[in-house]
Amino acid sequence: MSQGTRAREDDTTVTPALKLEKTRKTPTLTLAGEALTLDLSGALWLEAHRTLVVSDLHLEKGSSFAARSGQFLPPYDTRETLACLHEVVARFDPACVVALGDSFHDAGGPGRMDEGDRALIAALQEGRDWVWISGNHDRAVQDGVGGRFADALAVGGLTLRHEPVPGAAPGEVAGHLHPVGKVAMRGRAVRRRCFVGDASRLVMPAFGAYTGGLNVRSPAFDALFPDGLTAHLLGDGRLFAIGRAMLARD
Repeated sequence: MSQGTRAREDDTTVTPALKLEKTRKTPTLTLAGEALTLDLSGALWLEAHRTLVVSDLHLEKGSSFAARSGQFLPPYDTRETLACLHEVVARFDPACVVALGDSFHDAGGPGRMDEGDRALIAALQEGRDWVWISGNHDRAVQDGVGGRFADALAVGGLTLRHEPVPGAAPGEVAGHLHPVGKVAMRGRAVRRRCFVGDASRLVMPAFGAYTGGLNVRSPAFDALFPDGLTAHLLGDGRLFAIGRAMLARD
């Protein structure tokens, strides 16, 4: 499934009449003295460190729903997410990949994975450092999927962790909240996954195919960005930088 398809899944209504101020396809921000490239896929590229960061893959979410509740979801989320990740890894050729927590929807996810998906993860890891950051969904996963495990990781002036910490956290890059931004104009609305940040910290969009999203106008983001925020919405072929005043609530 293409990134364009994934982006459209979060639309309320998509219309060419909706005019937004577009940024470059790969805008670069500076955080704690580090250059951060925001990729249209929802990944983050740290060129100076040859490090690619993705967040909230939620692999095996479909099989988790089936196992726990009997609710059937098409069991293709892991394959689709890994296919998108493969494209990004091939494009950047990172020396290190950091999966920023909730890489699996639950601790049993690795055991339910198809052998083909397991082999794809191994191929992605070959020849590079791979770091699984612990998340609230997959904290118990500590082996069986290659790579190494950590609660947080320092990269230059940045601190990479799953959940944003309360209060000031200069240089923090986190996930967990699955941010989405909504813009409404002329009776129509677009709702997209997004990066959201200020001069101090950045929260990344969820990368997984079956992940939902939390509107950046929710109180959870107000507490992290009391002085304002900018959401970089993942659009069709480009990113859009939108200030909080232009973002709508759900």
